[in-house]
Amino acid sequence: MKPETLSDFGVSRETEAKLHDFLALLQRWNARINLVAEADMAVLWRRHMLDSLQLAPLLPRGDGTITDLGSGAGFPGLVLALATGRPTHLVESDRRKAAFLIEAASTLGLHRVSVHPLRIEAAALPPSAVLTARALAPLPDLLRYAHRLLAPDGIALFPKGRSVAQELTAAARGWNMRIERFPSRTDASSTILRISEIRPVGAKA
Repeated sequence: MKPETLSDFGVSRETEAKLHDFLALLQRWNARINLVAEADMAVLWRRHMLDSLQLAPLLPRGDGTITDLGSGAGFPGLVLALATGRPTHLVESDRRKAAFLIEAASTLGLHRVSVHPLRIEAAALPPSAVLTARALAPLPDLLRYAHRLLAPDGIALFPKGRSVAQELTAAARGWNMRIERFPSRTDASSTILRISEIRPVGAKA
């Protein structure tokens, strides 16, 4: 793979240029507020950008809204908005990070991106076609959010690390769901979960 061309990710030249602009803006802001760990800067492209982009082929077809929880520095929500042009809600309770997301969306011309500087529990959003969250919370908590924020036919995309089996076992105690697993293309120890048909155990289908 040659990440600088993004050929394996089906990204256009125009989008690639915007991704580099986003990265440059992130680096400038990171000198003032801690958006990503300083040690990550040398591997920022692969560890964060490509890790986020690999979710794009797993999205359902169409123009359905994406809601990204705990958006932080914009991974994966802002990156997916850049790659797909879909309407996107970014939920981030840290107001400094939310300010960065607002500036990034404006600078990059992402007029279909809305930033919500509040806690997830306080988010009152229309049902979304897609819910994403990266390195945010254990799977049972993410499913609780997904059940509230997803449209009935929506899907959740959750990248998970080595604890994926334990998290799935814990989640099965309280939730019924349809689970698809995809190996990460950027980290051999990680798995991407695509989850749909989410309902509490005991609820009628």
